[in-house]
Parts: sequence; C-alpha cells; structure tokens
Amino acid sequence: MIRRAGTGRLGGVRLFSQLSPPTDTDGTILSRLKHKDWLTPKEATKLLTSLTHPSSTLSFFHLYTSRKDFHPTEPLCTALVTKLAQAHHLGPILSLHQALTQTHRFSDNFFYTLVKSYAHPFRRVDMSLSTLLRMPFPPSARTFNFVLNLLVAARLHDAARDLFLRAPALGVAPDACTLNILVKGLCARGEVDAAFRVLGEFGNLGCAANAWTYAALMKGLCEEGRVAEAVGMLERMEEGGVEADVAVFNVVVGGLRREGRVEEGWGLLEGMVERGVCPNEGTYNEVVCGLVEGGRVEEARGVVERMGKEGFVPSFGAYKGLVKGFCEGGMVEGVEWVLGDMVRKGFVPRMGMWRLVVKCVVDRENNGWVGGAIDGVLED
Repeated sequence: MIRRAGTGRLGGVRLFSQLSPPTDTDGTILSRLKHKDWLTPKEATKLLTSLTHPSSTLSFFHLYTSRKDFHPTEPLCTALVTKLAQAHHLGPILSLHQALTQTHRFSDNFFYTLVKSYAHPFRRVDMSLSTLLRMPFPPSARTFNFVLNLLVAARLHDAARDLFLRAPALGVAPDACTLNILVKGLCARGEVDAAFRVLGEFGNLGCAANAWTYAALMKGLCEEGRVAEAVGMLERMEEGGVEADVAVFNVVVGGLRREGRVEEGWGLLEGMVERGVCPNEGTYNEVVCGLVEGGRVEEARGVVERMGKEGFVPSFGAYKGLVKGFCEGGMVEGVEWVLGDMVRKGFVPRMGMWRLVVKCVVDRENNGWVGGAIDGVLED
C-alpha cells in the first residue's frame, strides 16, 4: 500500500527523507500530476521517462504515489529504478525493491534492471549478487551472466566460481556466454589450462566457441609467455570454422611485440588484410610500439604515416615512444615531425616529453653540457 503524500513511504517502508526541487524544464510534467484528471499507468510511465533531469524523479514519485489512480506496474517501476540510478539515489531503489517485490510478481527484466542499477553507478556488486540469488523464480541466462561477469571483472574469482557452480540450483542453463565469461575469469586468474578444459564443455552444451572465446584464451597464453601456442591457435580456429576478428589478431600481435618479435607482428598485420580483416588503431599501435622498442624509429614513423592515411590515430604512448627514440638518436627533424603530428591529431605534449625535446636540441648544439643545466631548470 502507498501512503498519502507527506509520509514519504512506500508500502510502510521509508522511501526518501527529502524531496529534490523540480527543475524548470520538468515543471510542466510535474504540474500535470497535480491535476485531478485520471492518469493510466502507461501515461504516467511516459511522463516519467520524459523527465529531463534525474533529480526530478523523487518529486515525480511523491506526487504520483499520492494520487488515487496510482498503480505500480512493471514498466513504471523499471523506469523509476533507472531514473533513480541516474540520480544516484540508492536508498529509494532499495526501498522500492523491498516493498514491491514482496507484493508484485515482476518479470526477469525488472530484476535485470535492478542488478544493473546496483552495479552501475553504485558499484555494489554485492547487492547485484544478493538480488540474483533471492529472485523468486529462476533468473534468465542474461541476468545470470551479467552478474557472473561483474564478479569476474571485479576479480572476485572465488565468488564467480561459486556462482557458476550454483547455476543448476538456481535453475539456470549455462550457455556460450556463460562459458566465455568463465574462460575470461580463469585466464585472468592465471589458470589458462583450466580455461582450456572449459573450452571442451562448449560441445557438451550444444554450443560453439567463438572468436571472443579464443581471444580470451590467447590473451591468457600471451600473458604467461606462451606466445607460440597463441599463434598456433589461429590455425585451430580455422580448422574449427571460427573466423578470427581484429580483437584476436590484436592479442597475438601484442604478444609478439612483448617478445620483441616485431617482424612477425607486422607480418601478422599484413596477413589480416589478406584475410579480409581490417586492422584497427590497436593493431597499428602495437606494431609502432614494438618498432620503437627495437630502436627502429624511422620504420615506426612510416607506420604512423600509414595510419594517418587510413584514418587512424596513434596512441599517446606510441607518440611518446617515438619522441624518446628520435631524441636518443639525436634526430631533431624526426622529433619536430612527431610533435607536429601530435598537435595535428589533438594531443598536447607533457612536461616530461618537452624535457626530452629540449635536451635533444640543446645537446646536439652544445655537446651535452647545456642539456644538463636545462634539465635542472625544468625539474625546478
């Protein structure tokens, strides 16, 4: 039961302690609720979703719940939770959750909105998990997978494992997405071999691994220094009829870069094009950084120029590496080119970069002794 205005309660549970004043742009919508004309739940929901500022949500709720025609339908409550989350009002969401779910049988979609709201922007993974576990009916795979992924992203690997094992008791049938999340979690924990065992479960569930699955496995292999195995998985993908996308190639190119195998990384990039997979900024940045780390700054510059022609923008880290490489080689012209290209692409050189540039220019002209003095001035 909803009490009259002034109590600030929903079903006997305090919903809010203080109302936020409506914004000017929402005044018309809120004033509509003061009229005595009958509002259907659908009309009320439309008014709620039309609010331009989340802070008006509490005022809307107060006015609407005091009306005789108030009826808390699922679309209305779903919109209300979404608006309250946008306004960072956790308390009202908790009260709404407690009061309405005890008396109304809402669908999985409402609970999915709840767990998303607790996770973003409140970052309350614990509330998302407890909501999932206390649902009055089996959650959908979508809601289950969302919470499972939250746990993995938060590196709560033990909790993620426990939740996965509880899937049958919760009435959830794991799908390909569930297994992908589990693979990602195991790889992030350094248990790559265990992740490969999960790969064998896809067939048992009647689903197939996809490029996302292989990308996670390859990343885990590369992080363990098992780059050769990651490269070999490209052939395994082809044999399984799974097309490698740019994310897969980027993982392998990055792994090759960390081992100093830049030529192989560049060859893999060219092979992507032959397979009809378009490299992206991440692919090129890995190659640029690898070339810079190998002291091959002129070649790295050529890759950056190629990126510009193809509409890609190098990362700040790639530019920083180029500046450092050209400075260490005393190549002032190259430094000037990098700085100009950075500015044209919207980057602003930082103090550390300017220190390198000033020392490079001064050292070339003064055999290095002034560079040390300049460095001291910049540090002061």
